Amino acid sequence: MRSFLLLPLVASLAFAGQVLAEPLNYNQVSLRAEVQQSVNNDTLTVTLFTEEQDTDPAKLANRITATLNQGLETARKNSNLKVSSGNRYSQPVYDEKRQNIVAWRERGEIRLEGSDFAQVSSTTGDLLGALSLDSMQFSLSPANRSKTEDGLIKQAIEAFRNRADIATESLGGNGYKIVHLNLNTQFMSPRPYLRSNKVMAMAADAEMASPAVEGGEADVTVSADGVIEVQMP
Repeated sequence: MRSFLLLPLVASLAFAGQVLAEPLNYNQVSLRAEVQQSVNNDTLTVTLFTEEQDTDPAKLANRITATLNQGLETARKNSNLKVSSGNRYSQPVYDEKRQNIVAWRERGEIRLEGSDFAQVSSTTGDLLGALSLDSMQFSLSPANRSKTEDGLIKQAIEAFRNRADIATESLGGNGYKIVHLNLNTQFMSPRPYLRSNKVMAMAADAEMASPAVEGGEADVTVSADGVIEVQMP
């Protein structure tokens, strides 16, 4: 008899535990708010390169090194620029049947970076001829991007609260609480300016004027995604 009475009690406890483990939340609404701001790019990165071919890989490497060192020495005369070596690699050149190596091709890069576009452009012009232009990339500095995002976060939260007020009023509620809120940032910069192979070959044969540059704008976006629970009277 004692064992028989214990079964309904166990079943009741199991049911109560299930209810506690799976709480029912009513009047929850998912909302999203997004704000965006266009900001002037303040950094310009230029990549220049030299590329040659020779049957003697040692002589080829020495020539590439000499060209890059001369380029670095010229660029570093402008103390306002960040100058660094870029990628460098070599690869074999095969015959028509791709059975034997007939030569070696090597390429090396130099990168210039600065916030004064005129100085970056001027130094680029000084290097063109000995080096060829590969790309020009405009970007927003980390400091300015962070500053812009901080301001947009406040606006995104305010926009989320405004939508929460509208949803609460429309449902006939007398208030709400935020269940959870996620803030996400997105950064869209313009595509890098790339030169065609034909133009780069011309640049290697003759001195070129400093390229005219225009930084353009980057779009910084902050979104607020969350869920509110509307309190009903």
